[in-house]
Amino acid sequence: MVNSTGKIEFIDDMGSFKISKAEDTSYLYFPIAGEKGLKSSITPNLGGDSMIDQETFLLEPVSVENLHNNKNTRNFWLYMDNGDVWSVAGTSAEQESNKYTSLQDDSLVTAGFMWHKALRANYKSKILAEVTSFVPVDCNVEVMSVTIKNISSKAKTIVPIAAIPIYGRSADNLRDHRNVTSMLHQITTLKEGVIVKPTMSFDEKGHRLNEKIYYVLGFDNNENIPESFFPTVDSFIGEGGSFLKPRSVYRQEPGCGAGIKICGKEAVGGLKFEKITLPKNAEATYTVLIGVAENMDELNAVIDRFNSIKGMEEEFDLVRDYWKNKVNVDFYTGDKAFDEFMRWVSFQPFLRRVYGCSFLPYHDYGRGGRGWRDLWQDCLSLLFMEPDDVRKMIVANFGGVRIDGTNATIIGEGLGNFIADRNGIARVWMDHAYWPFKTLDLYIKQSGDYQILEECVPYFKDAIVHRGNLVDKEFENIDNKQYISDKRKTTVYKGTILEHLLVQNLCAFYEVGEHNTLRLRGADWNDALDMASENGESVAFSYAYAGNLRELAKMIEEYAKIYDVKSITLFKELKKLLDHISVDTLNKPIGVSTKKNILKKYSEMVEGNLSGHFFDIEVHELVSKLSIMAEQFTKLLRDQEWITGDSGQGWFNSYYDNSKNRAEYYDEDDTKTRMMLTGQVFAIMGGVATDEQIGKIVSSADRYLYKEKIGGYRLNTDFKEIKNDLGRMFGFAYGEKENGAVFSHMSVMYAKALYERGFAKEGFKSLNSLYNASMDFSTSHIYPGIPEYFDITGRGKYPYLTGAASWYLLTMITEVFGIKGEAGNMLISPALLKKQFDKEGIARISLNFAGKHFNITYENKTFKESGEYKIIEARLNENELAIKDSKLIIYRKVIDELDADNNIFVALG
Repeated sequence: MVNSTGKIEFIDDMGSFKISKAEDTSYLYFPIAGEKGLKSSITPNLGGDSMIDQETFLLEPVSVENLHNNKNTRNFWLYMDNGDVWSVAGTSAEQESNKYTSLQDDSLVTAGFMWHKALRANYKSKILAEVTSFVPVDCNVEVMSVTIKNISSKAKTIVPIAAIPIYGRSADNLRDHRNVTSMLHQITTLKEGVIVKPTMSFDEKGHRLNEKIYYVLGFDNNENIPESFFPTVDSFIGEGGSFLKPRSVYRQEPGCGAGIKICGKEAVGGLKFEKITLPKNAEATYTVLIGVAENMDELNAVIDRFNSIKGMEEEFDLVRDYWKNKVNVDFYTGDKAFDEFMRWVSFQPFLRRVYGCSFLPYHDYGRGGRGWRDLWQDCLSLLFMEPDDVRKMIVANFGGVRIDGTNATIIGEGLGNFIADRNGIARVWMDHAYWPFKTLDLYIKQSGDYQILEECVPYFKDAIVHRGNLVDKEFENIDNKQYISDKRKTTVYKGTILEHLLVQNLCAFYEVGEHNTLRLRGADWNDALDMASENGESVAFSYAYAGNLRELAKMIEEYAKIYDVKSITLFKELKKLLDHISVDTLNKPIGVSTKKNILKKYSEMVEGNLSGHFFDIEVHELVSKLSIMAEQFTKLLRDQEWITGDSGQGWFNSYYDNSKNRAEYYDEDDTKTRMMLTGQVFAIMGGVATDEQIGKIVSSADRYLYKEKIGGYRLNTDFKEIKNDLGRMFGFAYGEKENGAVFSHMSVMYAKALYERGFAKEGFKSLNSLYNASMDFSTSHIYPGIPEYFDITGRGKYPYLTGAASWYLLTMITEVFGIKGEAGNMLISPALLKKQFDKEGIARISLNFAGKHFNITYENKTFKESGEYKIIEARLNENELAIKDSKLIIYRKVIDELDADNNIFVALG
């Protein structure tokens, strides 16, 4: 029936794969979801959960440890004429006891974007079962299609019973009044199945009447309804029974009919179908619908839509096509496994959009939605796959910026809906101002849309002021908008996006610690550096902001040149952050106390409403001030933070702890040397590191951080202490998450930084290590895609929902294949290594750019290495293209005149 290799095998050109005996690997799960709200996870044994949001869990919430412990999951039972009982999910008592013996079922998981099939064969009973699971794009129902086939030489008589426990309440109730909330359940048997409508949503802060209906419905392939029902846990498992050995199945108890109402119990969608006899090689299919409806009209519409096999199959085809078409980037490198892996990497940003950073078993924190950083990084990949939506997303997202340069940290439903924080804590992540500029910069380069800088957007306003250092207890503002002063206080202030960028980056520049690098505050991107808020400094993001200031100056200069802008109008208070910058700053940097005082005075000026007064600044003056800040900051960091190792090695310090000590240093005893990857990434990416220093950084990272078998570059060496003056990360076991794991996000950014600076071989090493580790199923134990991190054994953790996917895709497109935007024009300058071409010397990429589709083929007949070859010939739709300095530029005006689909040929030599 199946292969026996126990490894991932791709079965088409759209990322679909198969793997045998997947249940032998712990912690495996797969995402299936729609666009309306329902989000599910499913394991090889049909475990996992399903929900719409934190308050609306259809199946019981699970974390990864529940995946191998919980047995109250999706199931479908067969009672056979000889008295044998078999679970098509592989979770009957007999199957559990035989799991690691020769009696184990043969099984195969096949899956693709948002669909999952579990095939299982019981050779003792000669029965084959295939369970197909998916969620329709526009409907909050999980469809579970079960096909049973008789593979024996004789007819078989079986009784099918579907059993889906219905949780039907908030995830909070798992440990908060679990039994009490079951008393709210009103369970009713319809002729099609079981519904649960709790009387109210239980919350001691304020109970609310409930209107939602949770349901499990079923039909056979002739549209026949179930024969009887087991609507409660009591009736299904029986006294003394269990979900491994339910007495209703093993003793063939009769169940109840339709029209029964039971209150105050834990619910099960137990559907007993009519006994059938399957001749040799015959099969029967059952459709089980597991969902949430707002009312009975919606429920009845679901029944009408999915009660036939034909309707289910049509919906399945629609789901596959819908998600397949979302991924419109295609890679060809001669390594099919890598190309298919990239399909999953390209799909992961869509999963982040659907799931946020919660609602999958590893992601058991938070209450849904995405954070500030996630908003901006997910846009990086969507620029290539859903570019039409990105502009309005970017504009709306700037509405989360406070006038003091901080921002709201939680994003509500819909564009531009922000919440100050999750838990009423005034916390500031010092890296937050970095990401909006990076995303906007890429957008403008791709689109040439410099006019977005002129878009006017409100500022977010709440009780948190002085960059999170104070809370205004008298604050009242129902719409969370920044106002300008007038008598009625009804005027919301809207500033340009350019002004928002200045506010963010200028405020960050002035918030420094004792070493004149930027304060760490609550944390930076590494949330686990959260115990140094008084004196800690993030030197890593000081490098990053130095780069931001430099690039922001260039962006403003280009914008002004294109639109002949001579001056820029800003709100008057912002002048405080610009007045102290002059040419003298280069030779006499602003001191720590002066910077703190400037920021303090500015924060006092913008604590309440703005004055409503404005000032104009000449573009050349503004550009000069930003450039001076960047240059002075870069010089300080380059001189002050470099660490010299031995054998010509060296690297940059990343942090100061709360004791004001440098976090990293070299020791002749290598086991005591401390090195972190984050500082190296941003020193390279931010232009602080020189080319000579980059060579030394690479050598040091290879020596102290690189472990090929577990994914490549670890975040840090083992500090061998619990540093409660820096962050909780040092309380984690070394090799787990932020403490020394191979954190995919930072490893990919390391690769991106190296490619940007011309170190392609070194960048490839990081990308390739992550790929090899991800696809080595025997070690990573994950389905295709890139996980958030690899632990010390190489196991992939927190799969699917990671910003690393966006950065990996971005790096492959813009650096490896070299397809970049330049003021809206297409710039082609590849950095493919010779090993990334097939045996004919061909590599290809297909993608959308400026609303047109391009199939770009590179030919490297002489198999020269990156850095050795040049572009020697190029054609666009058979028309010769001009080559300049081994680069191609296809201008926007040319692109706008092209047809929808186009071919570019590039010869390298």
